[in-house]
Amino acid sequence: MIVAQNLVRRYGSTIAVDDVSFEIAQGEVVGLLGHNGSGKTTIMKMLTGFLEPTAGQITLNGLDIGEQTRLAQACIGYLPENCPIWPDMHVADYLDYQACLHGLGPSERDSAVIRAIQRTGLKDRATQMIRTLSRGYRQRLGVAQAILHERQIVILDEPTNGLDPTQILEMRSLIKDLAKHSTILISTHILQEVQAVCERVLILRAGRLVLDSRIEDLGQNQRLLIVVGADGKSVLGGIPGVERITQRATNDALVHYVVDVSRDCASDIAQAIHSAGLKLHLLQPERQTLESVFAAANEPQPEPKS
Repeated sequence: MIVAQNLVRRYGSTIAVDDVSFEIAQGEVVGLLGHNGSGKTTIMKMLTGFLEPTAGQITLNGLDIGEQTRLAQACIGYLPENCPIWPDMHVADYLDYQACLHGLGPSERDSAVIRAIQRTGLKDRATQMIRTLSRGYRQRLGVAQAILHERQIVILDEPTNGLDPTQILEMRSLIKDLAKHSTILISTHILQEVQAVCERVLILRAGRLVLDSRIEDLGQNQRLLIVVGADGKSVLGGIPGVERITQRATNDALVHYVVDVSRDCASDIAQAIHSAGLKLHLLQPERQTLESVFAAANEPQPEPKS
């Protein structure tokens, strides 16, 4: 289990991660999604103990990563975005070396290497020089070193970065297989990867966590798009069933709202807007998808009108 509480990471005056909290239960496959620069890699480095938070706490299977770093790191299999590998080593030798670094004894190393090679589809490449591997097989090798020691938590940073379509499909299949045995956290900026392999998504924007939702729940939320001729937020806020009102930035003179509702209250909204003397230009439902949610989470916020 991964528990992150109120994580903050500053670089001088720059806040890279700003008060982020989440929990990932044993056996979940979770995507950490955000644009480049949103704080994903910084969070990954903090979760794996390679970067100390400015504030906040991380526990992995009950172990504090700050106070029990070695023990906590022993729970993790980690694929960094740019996995360091030695091109002049053979695949099996590299994995044997990594198994040794993980503290596995000679008898354990052989079985661990064979198991990792089989699970990642590297059997036909085991005696091959790493420099001769394609990008896809190098990524497989990175995953193999991450799962050598059979950890319960596997953290993958941009696992499909730079892969061609066929290699992406192979990596997705591999991740789904790993999920049968481990908790998986995947950091990516690619929506399709989260949609394809994850059951839950965490969306970051400018270092802040703006959404934590199960993928299957996204389409169940009721949302309305409303366009009126003037400010109508106070009118909408007084209607039973209206849960959340978000104003969208636009280039026209009209006021655009995205309204989350807990019941069918479209007729009540239309009546309230008419009674308030406002002109209603648009009222229509919007079905949420991961793509629409991600786009909304990254929309620029409108500046308050003076």
